[in-house]
Amino acid sequence: MITETPVNPLWKESKIKNYLPHMTVPEVEAFLKKSDLVIIPIGALEQHSSHLPIGTDFINGIELCKLIAQERDILVAPVLMAGQSPYHMAFAGTITLSAETILRVHMETVESLIKHGFKRFMLMNSHGGNTAITTFLVDQINQKTSAVAVDFSVAVKPYLETEDNKEAKALDRHAGTGETSNSMYLMPSLVQLDKAKPTKLSLPKHLKNMVPAVIKEEPTEKLLFLSEGLKAEETGKNTSTIEMTKTGVWGELDPKEANVERGEKNTKKMINACSGFIDKWNELITA
Repeated sequence: MITETPVNPLWKESKIKNYLPHMTVPEVEAFLKKSDLVIIPIGALEQHSSHLPIGTDFINGIELCKLIAQERDILVAPVLMAGQSPYHMAFAGTITLSAETILRVHMETVESLIKHGFKRFMLMNSHGGNTAITTFLVDQINQKTSAVAVDFSVAVKPYLETEDNKEAKALDRHAGTGETSNSMYLMPSLVQLDKAKPTKLSLPKHLKNMVPAVIKEEPTEKLLFLSEGLKAEETGKNTSTIEMTKTGVWGELDPKEANVERGEKNTKKMINACSGFIDKWNELITA
């Protein structure tokens, strides 16, 4: 009787090219002969309502980076799951770190990789609450190390395909149809769409009055709305997640309206844009 060699029954992962946690030392050495470019996703561990996992930002960020790394020679080097998420702390499972902690972990990561010969870094923020941190981190890398760093969102913007401007129907942000659609494509087995629930938003009056303009992407209203919205309870702004939405969804649409086709389109658009930027950067350093 032949019996199979017992292995971990939970192990489902396959080796992914250019993904640092899967690589051996010789593989990293071989990679460095082709490229000195690293992409670091910066995510979060925070509530995403009842239909998306707490690791949504972290997982989606890594998966997008992995897909980019199949198209171009760029090392994917995630080092930290949690981000800055104090406004979600009323929901069980959310973890929030200080900006100082996030900055220090990533600076030491970059410094380590520089010692191995990496010289260029893309910081890919996959969580809105880390935006300012990512901007400052890029600046600190450029100011304090021999490496050159860029913010992913800034780098890819000129390479994004233009779309027909479709009139948005409603406010649709955290754990809404856009993020759910992306998740359905990037991490399909972790989306529980049958458990998605629409919410009734409760916004401070002046923010509620801004919503129609925010939906239309009016710059001033959007800037002020996001500057005040989603802030920790202790700030007194009355805009922590639990104060605005009992389900954790920060939007007016039913997340069940999400679809995988939209997620695929969004993802491929980002992959193509990042590939275009990488090609240009490689061209400029070899000119």
